[in-house]
Amino acid sequence: MKIRVATYNIHKGMSYRSHPRVHALKQAIAQFDADVVFLQEVQGKHDRIAEKFGCETNGHRHWPQAAQHEFFADDGRHVAYGMNAVYDHGHHGNALLSNFPIAHWSNTDISDHAYEARGILHCVIETEHVPVHCYVVHLGLFEGGRTRQVQALIEAVSSTAPNNEPVIIAGDFNDWRNTLSATLRKALGVVEVFDEIGSNSALGDLVRTLARRKAALSPARTFPAALPFFRLDRIYVRGFQVEAAQVLHGAAWAKLSDHSPIVATLQLN
Repeated sequence: MKIRVATYNIHKGMSYRSHPRVHALKQAIAQFDADVVFLQEVQGKHDRIAEKFGCETNGHRHWPQAAQHEFFADDGRHVAYGMNAVYDHGHHGNALLSNFPIAHWSNTDISDHAYEARGILHCVIETEHVPVHCYVVHLGLFEGGRTRQVQALIEAVSSTAPNNEPVIIAGDFNDWRNTLSATLRKALGVVEVFDEIGSNSALGDLVRTLARRKAALSPARTFPAALPFFRLDRIYVRGFQVEAAQVLHGAAWAKLSDHSPIVATLQLN
């Protein structure tokens, strides 16, 4: 069975100039043609933005009445939302959109301090063959905190998918120095999709060749979207062969979020 997945930090549906991009993001997410989409910085509620942009102009609402995850899933997809950051006028967190039914889900608080609310959204999706454990992740900005949060992630995966079940872990790891991948590989038996694929280019072939010679494995560059340099976003998998993986970037994507999305095609082992 093939499954196509994507991960995307959507910057709360707002541009750098604080203009709504929710409708354009919905169209962009549809372009992924993905069975499962892992989303970070999803605005579940924001009363101030809704008041400012929620009025209709020529029959069009710049800010939808529904929460963003519900708006993105109104084509019939299954959806789960993990609320992490809560404030007086709203909240945001991680979300999972799935073409497969979501058997159950839970959200675990892994905040390392009071100023950065972070969580792990765990969903079990029911594919035609086996349940697949999906974990939507957004780690903190400080390296020490990320190290502790990865340990919490390892504990969560080990306790909820203990028998080598198929696993997909995706999101914004903020791990620009790539210090966490080796720990995840060793503890959970996962691979990052670009470990297997590279960049689908001659340079990528060279990188993969060098990687087999013990060179460091590196995720793709995804931030900032206008000119990706930092390697922040990841898709780790267990129980799948990676058939394809790519970063979607360019001028059109740079208008939607500060992160570029990653899309990967997986084959269940």
